[in-house]
Amino acid sequence: MNDNKFVSYIKGILPGLLVSFSVALVGMFIAKFIPKLGAGTISIFLGIFVGNLFLNQPVFQKGYKFSETEILSYSIVLLGATLSVNTLLELGVGGFIFIILQMIITIIGAIYIGKKLGFSQNFRFLMASGNAVCGSSAIAATAPVIDADDKDKGIAITIVNITGIVLMFSLPLIAKALFHTDTMQTGALIGGTLQSVGQVAASGAMVGEQVKDMAMIFKILRVVLLVVVVFTFGHLKHKTNEEIVEEVHEIQKKKVKIPWYVIGFFITCALFSLKIIPVGVSHVCKEISNKLEIIALAAIGLKVNVRDLVKQGKAVSLYALAVGSLQIVAALIL
Repeated sequence: MNDNKFVSYIKGILPGLLVSFSVALVGMFIAKFIPKLGAGTISIFLGIFVGNLFLNQPVFQKGYKFSETEILSYSIVLLGATLSVNTLLELGVGGFIFIILQMIITIIGAIYIGKKLGFSQNFRFLMASGNAVCGSSAIAATAPVIDADDKDKGIAITIVNITGIVLMFSLPLIAKALFHTDTMQTGALIGGTLQSVGQVAASGAMVGEQVKDMAMIFKILRVVLLVVVVFTFGHLKHKTNEEIVEEVHEIQKKKVKIPWYVIGFFITCALFSLKIIPVGVSHVCKEISNKLEIIALAAIGLKVNVRDLVKQGKAVSLYALAVGSLQIVAALIL
């Protein structure tokens, strides 16, 4: 990236980044007086309020996206420096089986429901990958492999994100009613169901810090399986491994791979487990991770467009509702 492009890039993200940072600061200030709600939860709702009221102009959108994705990614990497391998092993074999079965049920269910509602095969595949793995990122990785057009891709991303927003607020209430916010069960429900990493962080933060961390571990396991899902859909379209990699490489300028923040998370986790990262540094990483996360959560709130939630078509809304309900029921049964 040359100097002119870099300056242009900074100018593009700066307005939204400053707004996200400001909302997060206000959220942290209010949290001093309402500690039970937490700065993350307050920042999300504050972001939704001011975003829909007067801060939803296009000039802010690049900065909101940067805050939600990039800043949250760094937060996840730093989170790894606060968790030992023993914490990951707490999931046990049952935790891994839960994630795999939950993803399989979501994929099969999304494809079947979409077929019954009359949607195209490509759209069904995009909905399945987006809901099963990691929302927009999974859809973007799957689209070139199945030869989906931009219209299907755009609609799928919108619907998956809207489904995630609704579940983001619903799951903490369901967990409280059924599990009394038990850390492992609530973390599994949120991390095994929600679509994007940001939504998992936001929903978990509404319950508590420990639940949020556990939910992120479950979510990271799903993201690791993105490569498997993309190749599965490619083979369902009767393509070879070489064709799948080549097509994703052409569209995204990179091969299908695990997101960098997942690799970073496991590296910092390993360094902390080996005591290469001392406890004192781990505490600093935790504080920085929390602050970055609050900025990202503010951006997530700022990006929620209430009008988009209201104006979706009947068939698409029914599809989203059915898949979301299936995910919740499957997670509760498992």
